[in-house]
Amino acid sequence: MAVESNDVKVYTVNGATASSSSSLPDWLTRKRAAKGKGKRAVREHVEGTIELIQGFEFPEASNRIKTTRDGQFAIATGTYKPQMRVWDLAQLTLKFERHSDAENVDFVMLSDDWTKSIHLQNDRTIEVHTQGGFHYRTRIPRFGRALAYHFPSCDALFSAAGNEIYRLNLDQGRFMTPLVLQDEEEILGVNTIDVNPAHQLLAFGLEGTGSAQFWDPRSRSCVGVLRLPRNRLAGPGTAGDTASSVTAISSRVDGLSYALGTSTGHTLLYDIRAAQPFALKDQGYGMPVKNVSWIEGGSRMAGDGMVLSADRKVIKIWDRNSPSTNFAAITPAADLNHVHHVPASGLIMTANEGIQMATYYIPQLGPAPRWASFLENITEEMEDQTTRSIYEDYKFVERSELKTLGLDHLVGTPTLKPYMHGYFLSLKLYDAARIIANPFAYTEYREKVVRERMEKLAETRIRARKDGAAGVKVNKALAEKILRDQEREAKRLEKRKKRAAAKEGEPVEGDADAEMADADADAGPRPSLLTDPRFAKVFQDPAFAVDEGTREFALMNPSAAAQRRNGGDVRRKTAVEEEEDESDKVSSDGLGEGSDDDDDESDGGSGSDSSDAGALNKFDPRARPGQKNARVQEAYTRTREQNRLANQGKFVPMRPASTGANGTRLADRNATFGQRRGTTAAAPSANGSRSSKTQDAAMEVSWVPSASSTKSGDDMDAEDAGSRSKSKTRKGVEAFGAGLEKGYNGEDIEISEQDRKGRTQRRKGVRSGSKNVFRRMDA
Repeated sequence: MAVESNDVKVYTVNGATASSSSSLPDWLTRKRAAKGKGKRAVREHVEGTIELIQGFEFPEASNRIKTTRDGQFAIATGTYKPQMRVWDLAQLTLKFERHSDAENVDFVMLSDDWTKSIHLQNDRTIEVHTQGGFHYRTRIPRFGRALAYHFPSCDALFSAAGNEIYRLNLDQGRFMTPLVLQDEEEILGVNTIDVNPAHQLLAFGLEGTGSAQFWDPRSRSCVGVLRLPRNRLAGPGTAGDTASSVTAISSRVDGLSYALGTSTGHTLLYDIRAAQPFALKDQGYGMPVKNVSWIEGGSRMAGDGMVLSADRKVIKIWDRNSPSTNFAAITPAADLNHVHHVPASGLIMTANEGIQMATYYIPQLGPAPRWASFLENITEEMEDQTTRSIYEDYKFVERSELKTLGLDHLVGTPTLKPYMHGYFLSLKLYDAARIIANPFAYTEYREKVVRERMEKLAETRIRARKDGAAGVKVNKALAEKILRDQEREAKRLEKRKKRAAAKEGEPVEGDADAEMADADADAGPRPSLLTDPRFAKVFQDPAFAVDEGTREFALMNPSAAAQRRNGGDVRRKTAVEEEEDESDKVSSDGLGEGSDDDDDESDGGSGSDSSDAGALNKFDPRARPGQKNARVQEAYTRTREQNRLANQGKFVPMRPASTGANGTRLADRNATFGQRRGTTAAAPSANGSRSSKTQDAAMEVSWVPSASSTKSGDDMDAEDAGSRSKSKTRKGVEAFGAGLEKGYNGEDIEISEQDRKGRTQRRKGVRSGSKNVFRRMDA
């Protein structure tokens, strides 16, 4: 199974899938085979993984794993019982296993293949193994911690508690004088030993002093001490002078670079020519670093000089030039004991606290080994298995739905897989339980299908749609509004293009129409809500339908709400919607008004007027916009019809006139509006009766301003023309408005006292707008 870390894919090709390799739950990825007669018939299979090496496991746990220098064999030690196993990588299977009396701490291969090896056991014994099996055993004074072999001198170096390094010369077959390290009072032990492959310099990682010592095997003396920067390694809540220990050391083939792992979970990179580290990496867990190694050779994409650091929880691969970022990070399913990188490849093997040992393949780190070249071809198939829909056989149900189905008694059993706020249930069991809980489920489903088909057929009776609204199922009014806006925009652009095209022969520099037309042409068609896939559900899903009967809609669309209250509709309705509205209307024969009459009587009203008044008082259109009241609407219509019949034939044009001595009407330009509405003697009607108009009667008023005083008399009524005195026109003077002139030629004009000073007395017989008397205006 593959996991992507910073676009770097990591494939699990052996053992349990890493927790970071898959987001799928364990119960979904692990499947057990059918039980057979023997115990080996019951096995687990993890989806998305392969078993690269057959039997790559130990009964309980594994301690160390390494490959031979020729790259043909893998050797590992583990428990229980304590044993060593060798796998033939060319055959991808276990070659043999060999048991021992004590658990292994560390081992070193003395030959290029598996035939000669030396082992450090946890009971202070040292065993030498050959091709035929166990060869020789000896003991050291203290419990050993690390083992290394110096090939030029044939010295096997053993570190233990204390400040001594024991030397066993395999050429002479005896122990040599041990190496006594400096600062013997502070040293609690030596955790690790490294032999540089370039110049054979010995490096020892010390516990208690927070330093590493370098010794020359030729002079058997210390040539340098490298002390760790304690202030940079102190974590939060830790004193700055707390001593840290060196738990892992690895030297690079260039002979100058060293990688040191500490007990605080940090990895430091040093150049032995400088006392300060040039790179620092924090594992993040605060646990001691178990392994550090340099990844060299064969890298096709990762570059040169990658560093691998691992603690008990995580493996991190990073570049020495940028330690803050990870090239890849792997979190195994079990705690790690040892990590080994197969040289010149992208394969990593781990020994862990689990039955199966894990193997990871990173194509971008390096190529596959020669004995596993097929890995590069099957990784894509493994990736396809992780991307498929593996939940297709399960149904997620909530606890409430589980109770409805009658399956709540299965809580806590393997049948229900807890997940978030519900459970995963087998799809077959879910279908069976749903049919039992609701026997009419099929009938309801069939009715739903029939209803959907009928709605689809009803769409064919809808008026011809435009292309943009062909797939609209809900919010049809909104879709039509959008289409109308698009049409207006298209017409506006077309006019702009025509104006720009008409000006092609003229200089168009700085022409706004041409510039805007070019900008619109470059921008292309503008996006629309109807074509935007992000808003597709607004016109497809009924859950997004706009409820036009709500108060919020009426507040945001007052004109549409008023039109709906008056019996209109904002848009044209389909045939189906019109049939539904017809069925909801009040019957014209009064059959649907019985409940209203009963309500009127229960309210205590005896007449229609009192009922209507009560309904008008109770009905407030501002409180509930959009609601209808048929009774109020009928009363309003009836009142308007009565007023129309009562005033029919009574509205006549109103003209300024006054009453003479004999009762005749005389034209008077100074008559007030009240005097004009005064009681007049009407002409006798056809039947000889006379009708009179009171001051409270309705009267029609019409006023048309004149353009000039020289207007023809034919345009005026006869009475108005007789009552007006024609003013004399003078040469060079133009009269306009009410007595206004322009173009005075210097002639003196006689103006009457009333015209010059205005009215000096109040009008008679009319109601005064103010109790103040007119002040006499002196000339």
